[in-house]
Amino acid sequence: MFDSVAVLGDGGWGTTIAILLSRNIERVTLWSHFPDHANQLNQTRINQKFLPGIPIPESIRILSGSALQDARPQLAVFAVPTPFVRGVATEVAAWLPDDAAVLSVSKGIETDTLLRGTQILTEVLGPRRMAVLSGPSHAEEVARDTFTLVSVASDDAPLAEAIQALFTTDTFRLYTTDDITGVELGGAIKNVMGIAAGMCDGLGYGDNTKSAVLTRALAEMTRLGAALGARNETFYGLSGVGDLITTCVSPYGRNRAAGEMIGKGKTVKEIQASTEMIAEGLLTTKALYELGKKHDVPMPITTGLYRVLYHDADPRETAQALMTRAAGPEVSD
Repeated sequence: MFDSVAVLGDGGWGTTIAILLSRNIERVTLWSHFPDHANQLNQTRINQKFLPGIPIPESIRILSGSALQDARPQLAVFAVPTPFVRGVATEVAAWLPDDAAVLSVSKGIETDTLLRGTQILTEVLGPRRMAVLSGPSHAEEVARDTFTLVSVASDDAPLAEAIQALFTTDTFRLYTTDDITGVELGGAIKNVMGIAAGMCDGLGYGDNTKSAVLTRALAEMTRLGAALGARNETFYGLSGVGDLITTCVSPYGRNRAAGEMIGKGKTVKEIQASTEMIAEGLLTTKALYELGKKHDVPMPITTGLYRVLYHDADPRETAQALMTRAAGPEVSD
């Protein structure tokens, strides 16, 4: 068990994780990249911007900048969106103890490098004990003690088990696995497919269409996962189909909401300008498309969505093109 944990990232998920951990250990630090926001959180003890209505326990230290070195965490939880993982890791590298383990809870793929969260962290921080946590887990619901199940993956079994024990509460349950690649891919791909599902809503399509998107999205997940060395069964678990269902059907999901706006005629720039919340799938779509090309994996939903987001393809025409592709077997080798 860890005695001291630092959560890096003061968004809704980072704040929720800090609150969750404070129920099991005394030394929890929530670190913000922005000193002004850290000061505001210290004064109000509520993250009004990203997690309104949920009090932050007084036991949680809220720090910014180099003050992190005073916390000397045994475990560092990176809870920032994937586009910011590299920058935050670079910023805090000098302040993390050399023996601190690392847990990634980001769900995306870096656009320029096509690296997953743990790969970025390893590149910046060097070899460390590392794990990833992912699954169907809206921050708002976890913070309000809604029953939630997720996966924690590491090739270090004692680390996965220690994190499992650290996070477990009466309402938050973890399962362990050693398939880091599969768990991270599931978390990234489901955001892209959430946009596709939302686009169906924006276009006025029904339940049949969304069910088709979810099912064929799972096929794209498993195909790419196999090419990258992940196990098929991971995608039929919490971090795969579990997170896919939540993202594609929830009215609160940022990626599904972004897709719905695209279906109704909004552009990516308009969506990004309308909110401070980040729909990771908008950027991950490009990375996922490039990964599919790189590994010669057929990913028709991803490809269609990429053309809509980055080449101004018409959403309705794109959906029609997917429907009129050459027919084939549902399952192929």
